[in-house]
Amino acid sequence: MHIRSKSFHDMQPIPAEFAFGQPGPQGEPCVFAANRNPHLTWSDVPEGTRSFVLTCIDVDAPSVGDDVNQVGRSVRAALPRTEFVHWLMIDISPEYREFGVGACAEGVVAHGKQEVSGPPGSRQGINDYTGWFAADESMRGDYYGYDGPCPPWNDERLHHYHFRVAALDVASLGLEGRFDISAVRKAMQGHVLAEAELIGTYTLSASLRR
Repeated sequence: MHIRSKSFHDMQPIPAEFAFGQPGPQGEPCVFAANRNPHLTWSDVPEGTRSFVLTCIDVDAPSVGDDVNQVGRSVRAALPRTEFVHWLMIDISPEYREFGVGACAEGVVAHGKQEVSGPPGSRQGINDYTGWFAADESMRGDYYGYDGPCPPWNDERLHHYHFRVAALDVASLGLEGRFDISAVRKAMQGHVLAEAELIGTYTLSASLRR
């Protein structure tokens, strides 16, 4: 399988149009961005494919948040990292091989998007902004669908966002209600025929953007 995008190239920067946060026009380290999903298309699908799963995961999220976005401090590049899920879509019909720009997400929605767009029959799980905003009364809620990059503005490490599509031999993963990446990975076990990945980078760090 192969996956590509007209919005960005593999291992190249993701434009701010597809991010949750971007540098502000008055020098602010971060303001809300357009938060549109990028264009994606995939091909060379194996025979027997009955559905797709699409994910976007930042693999460079800080494992400890003490220094995140704190003035006068920085998130050291050597700090151990973990995953941050930005998009989780399952049960995509095999007839769908492409998403246009903004077709599934556009704009930042406080408390999370509860009604999300996607192909008929598909379902979208919660992303990790759900946990990130849990203590913020103005933003907390269940964040479904795509919400783009917004790495710490004081992070010394460039973040990498893995857009991955998996072809499955089942039409549905059978997940009901609210689900997350752990449930999807468990349900996918033994059903993956092929996978393809596209990696984009993003940073809010002024030093890394130079």
